[in-house]
Amino acid sequence: MKFISTRTHGIIDYLMGALLIVSPWLFGFDRGGAETWIPVILGAGVILYSLVTDYEMSATRKLSLRTHLMLDMIGGAFLAVSPWLFGFDDFVYLPHLILGIAEIGVAMFTHRVPDTRYADTHKATTGTHTNRRTNNTITPESRPPMGSKTGTGTLTESERARRERENL
Repeated sequence: MKFISTRTHGIIDYLMGALLIVSPWLFGFDRGGAETWIPVILGAGVILYSLVTDYEMSATRKLSLRTHLMLDMIGGAFLAVSPWLFGFDDFVYLPHLILGIAEIGVAMFTHRVPDTRYADTHKATTGTHTNRRTNNTITPESRPPMGSKTGTGTLTESERARRERENL
């Protein structure tokens, strides 16, 4: 069951990245070793690959959402086992374990297809907008008539499910 929208996932990504970066100082385990630098590096990585993921909260769409979610799962698993892998579990393990499991959970419950309602960038001054996926400019004359479902960019539940099946 996928109940986290890709837009919400994007917001969570940036918050999680920032939390991972500050967690050694926030939770008091900043000894300067692996326990400190693993969450800092993973947090910076989450923010960087979120900026280039093909979803609503990115700056550019270069990385597929499927790859992004796999990186989230791998990074979460690595973070969760890092205290035992690097031998600092006698000093600290709960922040790494909890944040790692949270990262995995968010990835598991996120829709696999971006919600296209947020994909269009509107330009109110010209009356046109550019579809960020195709880079096509749409003029008022080329838009479908009001009330028409054609070209609205809103996915029906069955269309979303079909696209998710195709992306698995």
